[in-house]
Amino acid sequence: MEYTHLGRTGLTVSRLCLGTMNFGTQTSESESHAIMDQALEDGINFFDTANVYGGKLGAGVTEQIVGRWFDQGGGRREKVVLATKVYNRMGEWPNERGLSARHIRQACDASLLRLKTDYIDLYQMHHVERTTPWEEIWQAMEQLVQEGKIIYVGSSNFAAWNIVQANERAKQRHFMGLVSEQSLYNLDARTVELEVIPACREYGLGLIPWSPLAGGMLAGALQKATQGRRSSERMAEQIEKKRPQLEAYESFCRELGEQPADVALAWLLHNPVVTAPIIGPRTMDQLQNSLRALEIKFSPEALERLDQIFPGPGGQAPEAYAW
Repeated sequence: MEYTHLGRTGLTVSRLCLGTMNFGTQTSESESHAIMDQALEDGINFFDTANVYGGKLGAGVTEQIVGRWFDQGGGRREKVVLATKVYNRMGEWPNERGLSARHIRQACDASLLRLKTDYIDLYQMHHVERTTPWEEIWQAMEQLVQEGKIIYVGSSNFAAWNIVQANERAKQRHFMGLVSEQSLYNLDARTVELEVIPACREYGLGLIPWSPLAGGMLAGALQKATQGRRSSERMAEQIEKKRPQLEAYESFCRELGEQPADVALAWLLHNPVVTAPIIGPRTMDQLQNSLRALEIKFSPEALERLDQIFPGPGGQAPEAYAW
């Protein structure tokens, strides 16, 4: 396993992050536990979850599965850099969502109970909250740090100007601010190259790409899939829409002698701003297959070919669209 620092912090994390969104919905608890055990054995020490994962409002099903795994002992919690999230609706009442100081405090305490731990390494805002002032958000996060309940704060689905706004306000409070951003980023979804990636580079945020395989579309989607996201009607429509690109992509992967999923992950790892793509294995085989991506290196010609198949926005703003 390869390791790096999470953004500008001194925290060491694996170059692959284990995503748990399938745990409790697509993957049974026993298999989820087995996958986490294997991930540790493979050297993956960075686990990502969220209070809303699990499909049952307010239950925190996935966090509970992770918590029961920690509770088995054996140094599991001590070895893992644990990331979870706050923002989404966790109940029917008005204050059971968002980033008010009240909800941040209540959501953190609830996550700690479900995860059976007394601290969260990386507490991420799952989305920007446009109706809560940053003074309130940072006051709540500072209090959680002082109480030892969280160590670092990250964001997810933030625009570049939200990252700037958040960290400038944090700086005024002499607080560390955001250390990571979790964004949609893959070969087929490259909008973050315009402004989010430059903002992460400038402020020292580690980029944690979610959906690195575009919901399975970049994982050999032209092969018939009967399980997982690739089997959905929506994904079938996307595959047909992008068939020419996918045919070119999968053909190029065959030329390289690599699996499409591994190429897609390796392409993300090639970007120095990327800390760790989130792999979300539904099965043990999917976890094991992901490790190959760490070994793939691209020639300049190969990178150019991938850009031709999946053109990005043309670089960062404003040069991508102006001069």
